[in-house]
Amino acid sequence: MKILITGANGFLGLYLVEQLLEKGYEVIATGRGGSRLPFNGRSGFTYASMDFTNMYDVHDVFATFKPEVVIHAGAQTKPDESELNQMETYLTNVEGTVNLLVNAAEIQSFFLFLSTDFIFDGEKGMYKEEDEAKPVNYYGRTKLEAEELVKDYEADWAIVRTVLVYGMPPEGRGNILTIVRDKLENGEVYNVVDDQVRTPTYIGDLARGIISIVEKKAKGVFHLSGKDVLTPYQMAIKLATYLGLDSSLINRVTASNFSQPAKRPAKTGFDISKAKKEIGYDPISFDEGLVKTFFQK
Repeated sequence: MKILITGANGFLGLYLVEQLLEKGYEVIATGRGGSRLPFNGRSGFTYASMDFTNMYDVHDVFATFKPEVVIHAGAQTKPDESELNQMETYLTNVEGTVNLLVNAAEIQSFFLFLSTDFIFDGEKGMYKEEDEAKPVNYYGRTKLEAEELVKDYEADWAIVRTVLVYGMPPEGRGNILTIVRDKLENGEVYNVVDDQVRTPTYIGDLARGIISIVEKKAKGVFHLSGKDVLTPYQMAIKLATYLGLDSSLINRVTASNFSQPAKRPAKTGFDISKAKKEIGYDPISFDEGLVKTFFQK
């Protein structure tokens, strides 16, 4: 099976490419500019430079490779940057998705779109796939609009929503755990919110869940996240305890203490019972995720 991945140079892209190659699939990894992935020369791996906001780039890559599956993991994912640069975010998250859908439709590719818990308003928490979406920031609005486009796709499709992804990122990137670790190792005080509830997702679980959907050609919307309900502050304290770092440097704050361009939903987190039942999704605990992040990958 020939699988094309957008955003392949990113956090999720690295894990998806690695797991797919291990399973023997032919992977066309795409991203802006050159490859930053460590798989050059590996059997089954091809990298193609593609800006998916450029319709000509997309057409050329699809015409060349004719992928049976498209995993659209590329996006503008930073809420504050999205709020401040709305035109660019719309071009990336919405119009870029249109370019991919149009070209995928010509060859009837199975299309999997990666979305977010930020399509919800955060009033309820532990959301199911069918719950009403009410984004509270521009990032969430663009991801929801792209979801609606995917649902109109004329061939088979799936939407995967996820929550606060963590793990060991590619070099030069960070996420909540690696940022907190670096701050504490440097003896810096770091503010972490304790009034936003999430079900943090280990990156390896997310990649495995996506691949399971692809292999089963499971259609529809799926919530893939971790099973532990935690605030970012609780995550940070667990990290400090596990790594033997000074937790007194972690300053517990609330969202009202921060001045951020983009509002965050207060309570998200996912009910993952559908994914467990239909694709056998079985995420590890957050404590296990800490071990894999810092010692096992």
